[in-house]
Parts: sequence; C-alpha cells; structure tokens
Amino acid sequence: MKVLFRFVLPVVVMGLVILASNKLVQYPVQASLWGLDLGGLLTWGAFTYPAAFLVTDTTNRIYGVGSARKVVYVGFVFGLVLTITVALGIADHNRAPGTALIKSLFEDESASEMFRIACASGTAFLIAQLLDIQIFDRLRQLQWWKAPVASSFLGSLVDTITFFFLAFAGTGLPWASWALGDFGAKLVMIAVLLYPFKLMVTLIARGTRSA
Repeated sequence: MKVLFRFVLPVVVMGLVILASNKLVQYPVQASLWGLDLGGLLTWGAFTYPAAFLVTDTTNRIYGVGSARKVVYVGFVFGLVLTITVALGIADHNRAPGTALIKSLFEDESASEMFRIACASGTAFLIAQLLDIQIFDRLRQLQWWKAPVASSFLGSLVDTITFFFLAFAGTGLPWASWALGDFGAKLVMIAVLLYPFKLMVTLIARGTRSA
C-alpha cells in the first residue's frame, strides 16, 4: 500500500497529466468572456497541467524531496513515452504507402507538432518540477499553504515561458498571448487545487499510517 501511494499512483497520474496537457495545448479555448476572444489567449492544456504540481507537492509534503524527485523523473519518462507513442500513431495512420514511419513523423503536420510539443514539454517539465521541489522544501516549515503556492507559482512561470517558446516560437501561432493566458489560468488552478492538496495530504498520510 505504501509503494502504491508513494510511487506507483503519483507516477501514473503524472504521466497521464503530461499526455493530456501535451494534447490539449494544441486546442485553443473557442469561447469569449466579456467580449474577449479566449482563443487567442488560452488553450485547454492550462487546466490540466497544474495537476502535475499537485502530485509533486503532495508527494514532497508526505514523503520528502527524494521521493518527489523520483516521481518527477519516472513520471517524466512515462509521460514522454506516452506522448511520443501517440505522435508515432498519428504519423503511422497518416503516412502514405511505402513512406518510412520516422519520415512521416517529421513530414506529417499533426505528428511533427505533437513530437515538438513532447520535446518542449519534457524540457519545461523537468526544469519547472525540480525547481518546484526545491522551493517547496525550503518553505515546508511555514504555514501549510505557503510552500505549495510559492513553489507552484514560480514553477508554473518557468514552465510556461520555457514550454511555449520551445513549442511554438517561429510557427506563426500566437504563442506569446497563449503563454500569458496559460499562466493566468494556471494561477487560478493553483488557488482551486489548494484545498484538494490539503485534503490529499491528510487522507494519504492517514492511510499510510494505518497501513
């Protein structure tokens, strides 16, 4: 039971969050708010990615820095493999007869976009999550909410800048405004996920002690 909560479940959730975010970041939010077109400011990936910080911070709070780093490293590999597998699947489905799969991966627009996003996401993810772990650990003795808020805020800022630049710079897409909207949505999600963080820490810690 301890291994499940300490490693297996966080890694699985982390990998699925990465896959979902890498896919959803390709889809702008087709809606308007108070006359403002959200399609140029926001993608759906902004609403799923903050869950990765929730997983990291919960693991860090209960099991410490070492366990959090293991979850980040293995979850990163798992999520990257899932994303690249999806990209290869798209390339295989769309490739012309007799075309090599790798060639199709870089020639097919949807597949190559997914592959570039996977590389950008992996780079941004590692930098941001490891920064999050360090900041959280330095602040863990303060009031319960300060460590997750500060670490998620700075981690999200670094992640957003790194990811959108690597994934979309030079494509002609409005990546700067997407990054701004993405960061704003992440701040909202940090606030929304604060109570679930406290609840998860309490429940998992209680379950671990009784196991």
